[in-house]
Amino acid sequence: MSASPVVPVILCGGSGTRLWPLSRTSYPKQFLQLLGQQSLLQQTVARCTMLTDCAAPLLVTHQDARFLAAEHLREIGVDRARILLEPERKNTGPAIACAALTLLEQGDDALMLVLPSDHAITDQAAFALAVARATEGALDGHLMTFGIVPRTAETGYGYLRVSGNVRHSGRGVHTLLGFVEKPDRVTAEAFMASGQYFWNSGMFLFRATQLVEELARHAPALLDACQRAVAGARKDADFIWLDAHAYTDNPAIAIDYALMEHTERAAMVALDAGWSDIGSWESVWHSAQKDASGNAVIGDVLLQDCHDCMVHGTERLVAAVGLKDIAIIDTPDALLVIDRTRAQDARTLVAALLTQDRTEASDHRRCVRPWGTYDAIGRGMRFQVKRITVKPGARLSLQYHHHRAEHWIVVAGTARVVHGDQDYLLNENQSAYIGIGVVHSLENPGKIPLELIEIQSGSYLGEDDIVRLQDRYGRT
Repeated sequence: MSASPVVPVILCGGSGTRLWPLSRTSYPKQFLQLLGQQSLLQQTVARCTMLTDCAAPLLVTHQDARFLAAEHLREIGVDRARILLEPERKNTGPAIACAALTLLEQGDDALMLVLPSDHAITDQAAFALAVARATEGALDGHLMTFGIVPRTAETGYGYLRVSGNVRHSGRGVHTLLGFVEKPDRVTAEAFMASGQYFWNSGMFLFRATQLVEELARHAPALLDACQRAVAGARKDADFIWLDAHAYTDNPAIAIDYALMEHTERAAMVALDAGWSDIGSWESVWHSAQKDASGNAVIGDVLLQDCHDCMVHGTERLVAAVGLKDIAIIDTPDALLVIDRTRAQDARTLVAALLTQDRTEASDHRRCVRPWGTYDAIGRGMRFQVKRITVKPGARLSLQYHHHRAEHWIVVAGTARVVHGDQDYLLNENQSAYIGIGVVHSLENPGKIPLELIEIQSGSYLGEDDIVRLQDRYGRT
């Protein structure tokens, strides 16, 4: 079988609750700049562009994150990517199956390099070499996975078991004997000593047709639901929308459980490339640059007599004295202080917030929209204040509200306002009042960002009190 370009299939639909309060459902960790000036998603895409003979990526994400994903690609100059939208999060099994079927529907029996969007890899050369070896295995008919050479007896990862001690001689393709759940400390130490066990990276490489053939044997119900979801998909200029009714018939299952644990085609290549899943603030600390006292800091931070701490500030000064092994994560609406070695427990805090219906579990004060951003800077009884930024050339939907009025004050730039049957421009220090039930729209016709303050008043101020009549971004 002849070689063909590798298509990166990048999974970016997760919610990343272990990195709360910075990572939330509406803005999960793959879109965060945790290690450098690019987001984890952008770093993943850039890593693929440096591979030889690599095609444009196919992203799989939740439909609510579609504009975020598209914007992050645009920022790094990637304009040929296909973006496949899940109507519901169903784990990696359905996501990868639909990606394979989508490629085949487009006539592309691709070699799929499946990558999570939120991992860090520091050694590009080692990564490229492992991909090349995995490609050889895939061309020989294997469903390849990447096993991370373990550095510690880690209890937070699943493991892959191969035949024989290949820790130091694992240069090629190895028969995969099994997947092992997260072990206890004693078992993990035994795994380390044996040389037969590698961390499960969640990265794969296989040909689309071979994946579908194995799904037909081992997960026919999943394959059937995905075939119907792809067959009924709706396509527009930017996105491929999987059919919601068919996709929800899928179980929420990882590709490991759905297929890789059952197929006889599974094989592994070792990867020793400075890998981290960036799964907790502990792992962020391990991957980040540190000062002489072992502290990793981001933002405006002042530390005295602190050691081995992880401190992340966003808008205000964060100061600490006399701390060790502590993570401090400060955001405009939530502050997390946690023992760094217990950073995995952040997800239990998120679960508690969800039971209390706290919006901080899922939403940031600053929200991203396809036209720009808004920051809910103040709120009280029957009023709310937002700072709104509209990108040049962008436009909010033509809409009205049942329960609130709005007062707009332009701070910078020029606003074009549709207000009932009026259409006019507002410049700096000018304002407009939009009454309850009045049809209106806001556009930035200029070349610089439009900044304005919006004061809302009324009996109900929820975001679901928006009736859209026209929207260039396809929202309903």
